[in-house]
Formats: sequence, structure tokens, C-alpha cells
Amino acid sequence: MKVAAELRSHFPDVLIKENEQLSSYTYTKTGGPVDALVFPRTKDEVQMIVTWAHENRVPLTTLGNSSNVIIRDGGIRGIVIILTDLNAITVKKNHIIVQSGASLIETSRRALNENLTGLEFACGIPGSIGGAVYMNAGAYGGEVESVIESVEVVTLTGERKLYSNKDMAFSYRHSAIQATGDIVLETTFALEKGKEDKIREKMAELTELRESKQPLEFPSCGSVFKRPTGYFTGKLIQDAGLQGKQWGGAQISMKHAGFIVNIDNATATDYIDLIAYIQKVIKEVYDVSLETEVRIIGEDPTVSTQEENI
Repeated sequence: MKVAAELRSHFPDVLIKENEQLSSYTYTKTGGPVDALVFPRTKDEVQMIVTWAHENRVPLTTLGNSSNVIIRDGGIRGIVIILTDLNAITVKKNHIIVQSGASLIETSRRALNENLTGLEFACGIPGSIGGAVYMNAGAYGGEVESVIESVEVVTLTGERKLYSNKDMAFSYRHSAIQATGDIVLETTFALEKGKEDKIREKMAELTELRESKQPLEFPSCGSVFKRPTGYFTGKLIQDAGLQGKQWGGAQISMKHAGFIVNIDNATATDYIDLIAYIQKVIKEVYDVSLETEVRIIGEDPTVSTQEENI
């Protein structure tokens, strides 16, 4: 089946690209081709495409801003939905209702404009709302679970559901939809009235902190590893003498060892092999197992040479 052609015949008003390189859509600037890349603009369009994929047994992957994901160089088979056109933000009193493709940064700015407090911690997190909900994104002591009231999703069979905060079973970098595969359509945040100057001051403080410590000048996949209990990942990597280690075009950032940056046309395989090398060394030196925070998806074009290189 020519997936893109079939989709165009069923959904002529939806933008659909064929054999598109996903490197054009990821923060790492890596990722191979996809059979059909789809850009729905409404919740109904998402639901119809998901239902079609389910009924026709076509693999389906969902992406937002792709700021905390590595897509392998072999790309992704089937359909990839990019939700960045599903980006409406609506304010109702102390609630902000945000579609999944809107950016978390823009949502925090909207909260500031409405004198609503609770999302200051998110002012520098580059992901989409859908991605933030999926992984319970957080920074500087805050996590989205603390301000989420409800989440509307579409299941992989095409059914719409509304989950409460409790239904989402949030924990550190985890939510229930990581197991179910449900796709976030819209999230309602419950915030509190605050003072604009205080909110703005906190956001400026966190922005300065982020810009001074994170390697924003290079493409990256954000924070690579989850924080192991009792440790700081960047310090472990730094103390192990790995900071600056380069694998192909990927390098452990000299600015923050918890980040891997693309300094010279890195491939996804460079990233993945460097991640595996870091995990191997940290386990050997400190007996600490580092778990990835970044999502690694897609197909390998060839068998990785990482084991041979170590």
C-alpha cells in the first residue's frame, strides 16, 4: 500500500508529505525518512487519521516539537503525525485550555499575560504540550502534573477520552499514556491568580539560569538521562572524565555534561552510540544505571558499530 497516496485520497484537505526526512523536524537535526508525514489541524482530523490507521493496520507515530526525541537514521515506517498545527490556547478564568501541538513556552507566556501563576517553571522547556504531558515534563522544581486538571486523548483505536489528573498516574518523567499509547489532543491547566511583576521576575530568573547553564547554541535532544536517585547526572558524567567526549558528530556538551549536542553533522546513530557508551562507563565506574529521558524511536539503517568501537 502506498500510504501517502491512500491518505491523500481519504483526507484531501490535510497536508501530507511522502518520504520526508524527519531530520528537518527534530531538535537534534537527525532522523531518516517517513512513509507519510501528516499535519492535522483539528482534533477531529487527528481522530479520523488515527481511526484510519487502526482500521488499515498501518503503524502510527505521533510527534510534537521533537525536542526530546531521537529518530533513528532508518526513519519510521507508516504514518507520522506532527501536531504543531494543533496549537490553540484558550483562557477561561483561572484555566488555560491548550491543544497538544502548542509549545509549553508559549503557554507559560500566555499564563503571564493573564496574570496566572503556576507555569513559571516551564518558561524554558522547548517541548509541546502533548510531549510535556506524555513525559510529565519539569524543570527547576516544577512538573506539569502539579497544574494539570484534565487531559483529552484519542486512543489508538480512535476513541476520544477525558482523563483526570489522577487517571494520568503521573510520576517522575512518567504518565499513564506511555503504556497505553493514547495521543494527547488537549490539556486543561488549573492555575491561580498572581501578580504580573512577580511572575515575570521568576520567569526572567529561570530563563537566565537556563541560558547560562544549557548549550542552547547547538542542536540537542535536551536532557538525555533521567536523574538517578541520589545523584546528579551531569556531575556523574563530568566526574567520570567524559565531558567533551565526541562520537562522530555528537559531543557531550562542554557547557552541561547532561546534554549531547550536534557539533558536526551528527547522525542519530552517533547520538545513540554515545548514549550507550556513557551508560556503560557510568555503570562500570559508579555502579549507577542511567535511564534515558529522551525517546529513541525509528529503525536502524544498519547494525550499530557501537559495541565494536567501545
